[in-house]
Amino acid sequence: MMWHNPIIIILIPLALAPAIYAKMRRRGSAFLFSSGELVKGLKPSFKVILGRNSVYIRCAALALIILALARPQFLLEESIIETEGIDIVLAVDVSTSMLAEDFKIGMRRQNRLGVAKRVMEEFVGRREHDRIGLVAFAGRAYTVCPLTIDYSWLLQNLDRIETGIMEDGTAIGSGISSALNRLRNTDAKSKIIILLTDGINNAGRISPIVAAEAAEALNVKIYTVGVGTKGKAPYPMRDMFGNIVYQAVNIPIDEETLRKIAAKTGGIYFRATNTETLREIYRQIDSLEKTPIKERGYKEYKELFGIFLIYALALIILEILLNNTILRRLP
Repeated sequence: MMWHNPIIIILIPLALAPAIYAKMRRRGSAFLFSSGELVKGLKPSFKVILGRNSVYIRCAALALIILALARPQFLLEESIIETEGIDIVLAVDVSTSMLAEDFKIGMRRQNRLGVAKRVMEEFVGRREHDRIGLVAFAGRAYTVCPLTIDYSWLLQNLDRIETGIMEDGTAIGSGISSALNRLRNTDAKSKIIILLTDGINNAGRISPIVAAEAAEALNVKIYTVGVGTKGKAPYPMRDMFGNIVYQAVNIPIDEETLRKIAAKTGGIYFRATNTETLREIYRQIDSLEKTPIKERGYKEYKELFGIFLIYALALIILEILLNNTILRRLP
């Protein structure tokens, strides 16, 4: 047991003052005898003893009230919560090359963007205390979702990104720059960008290497992910009758630049040629980026002051009953 306001306990000696005062001014006997021999040898009855010391009942009640004010508590549970949190921006390529269907989920063929969105959704689901933002880029870049801990809102924004929402192209430098704008003014000790693309930088005004240098200066780590099979990939097209047909298309990835971006910022370059390797890449990044930032504790107590008040009230009622019944004094 512990006390929330232990200093109040020093008031308990004051509870004894009324008893001392009452003892000092105790009245003499109401009956006078000419000689003490008449009552010599008589022992006081329990009623007499109780009457002489009834003031202690009041003192005990007052002491219990003071103890209640000190708030006695019993510790039920104490927990230490170790939280982890970093700022993460997911930068995803939404150029039309991401429509190539060289990935599978189950037995069904899926395009690169669809699989990337699914894997990023799983990645977000594994995080707990991080702020995560989302940037999409093609011929230019734009922020789909700013840094947030509202993961349900983040996933809604992730679900709505598609190819064709801006001019086509692959502006990797612009994608990095847009992500950096989300991170540069945050107070997080650890900041990362996970950049996913399947092409070569061919748009935008910012060089990917220059953008990587800016990230290095801002202490932002970039993990780069190249997606797509090596060689030709099935790409959906429409024939003269409007039907979807697949044509084998070679979509090169500038792996050298992606490696340089990652190396310059302290990140790692990954190559994903199928759904499972892409999932494994995001699992690896998830396990690598765990930075303890805070330790919080909470304690749960059971308040015991009510018990002390109940006993104090019982003693007060007892004193009142005794003083108005068996201890009642005649005028």
